[in-house]
Amino acid sequence: MGSLEGKAVVDLQDESLVSPQLINRKTSSLDSAPIRSFHPAGSEEWGCLCIWSTIFKSIRVVFLSEKINLLIPCGPLAIVVDKLTSHHVHVHMLSLKLISGLGLFLSLLGIIPLAARLGWATEQLAFSTGATVVTFAVGALLNATFGNATELIISTHAMKGGMIRVVQQSLLGSILSNMLLVLGCAFFGGGIVHPNKEQVFDKANAAMNSGLLLMAVMGLLFPAVLHVTHTELHYGKSELALSRFSSCVMLVAYGAYLFFQLTHQKSPYSPINEEGSSNDGSLNDEEAPEISKWESVIWLSVLTAWISYVSEYLVNAIEGASVAMNMPVAFISVVLLPIVGNAAEHAGAVMFAVKDKLDISLGVAIGSSTQIAMFGIPFCVVVGWMIGCPMDLNFQLFETATLLMTVLVVNFMLQEGNSNYFKGLMLIFCYLIVSASFFVHKDPKAI
Repeated sequence: MGSLEGKAVVDLQDESLVSPQLINRKTSSLDSAPIRSFHPAGSEEWGCLCIWSTIFKSIRVVFLSEKINLLIPCGPLAIVVDKLTSHHVHVHMLSLKLISGLGLFLSLLGIIPLAARLGWATEQLAFSTGATVVTFAVGALLNATFGNATELIISTHAMKGGMIRVVQQSLLGSILSNMLLVLGCAFFGGGIVHPNKEQVFDKANAAMNSGLLLMAVMGLLFPAVLHVTHTELHYGKSELALSRFSSCVMLVAYGAYLFFQLTHQKSPYSPINEEGSSNDGSLNDEEAPEISKWESVIWLSVLTAWISYVSEYLVNAIEGASVAMNMPVAFISVVLLPIVGNAAEHAGAVMFAVKDKLDISLGVAIGSSTQIAMFGIPFCVVVGWMIGCPMDLNFQLFETATLLMTVLVVNFMLQEGNSNYFKGLMLIFCYLIVSASFFVHKDPKAI
């Protein structure tokens, strides 16, 4: 019997050299008994060792797998700068400008890797939802919430501080940067890498997203026109009531859009999945989850809490940097904050366009804009309603006109169903014009 047990141990060790998956299955069953014989301390210590090994592996995957994570220490440094400056009020004006600019700069850099890791954790959790309609709906809801969680967290902190204009302008800036800068860079990068090939995408899906964006523009336009023309039935109340009603309608419309996409149409990425399946399952390898479902949930909670903590200092640094550096708050909110919050999405959209996967690039750029316009903005209005903050859809005439022109320009670019580097270059130039406009724009309703 002793020789048979020794032979079983040797066979199990040999199998572990050949197939790690097989040894994992065996160690989780009754066949793992010979392995525990090598650990005289008992199964409890061996279980603790496995737990600590899993924790260290998860930390390594989350924080050491991407070079962008080198920017994570910028968040704590921004907090240190804020603490030091709050205890030294009497400083030279030049030093105040440098410190304020440094605090804002570090806060922005600290948000970038956290937003990237939050999006990655969301993808890991979405991979484990399966392939049914219900689980796809759960994955879509996860993308709608955690995909733009950075903007929503910053907006919540700003609303608590009474900075409604920062909330409105940062959400507006996210839409503008996704539709002009991200999509423009994707078209430009794809056109440069594939100059002799016409890149095409799904026109029907792009047209549906464009229609939802026009609906969002309608929701923002009427409160602004009502305010400018002074035609409110009850001054100061009708505009807010209309905004809250329109926000509820937009949320229902976005939910209906998700249900329609999941039950009546093919996935917008189905051509790419078919292409991936024809390439010996390469796409399946790329989409294999790196961490488990519960690890994803835990990291989503940790990263959301950390982003929320850093965002508080970022919001506090906005006004100080604006005054000290003589930079409009509108420019910081519309241009700087969205670029930081969507940095990972920007890189991903360009990468997919370079790989000739333009449908995914449009899903990142236009899909994210649709989420913010039809989910993020109404969600903030409803949250403001619950916490007693008068957040409305009156984004002022200048901002609403900018959004309307952006949606129209992008619609014209998408109507042919193809892209090239010149279309991308025009979208980038349009974004430069918008950025310059907000740099010289004086907000008439700064709060």
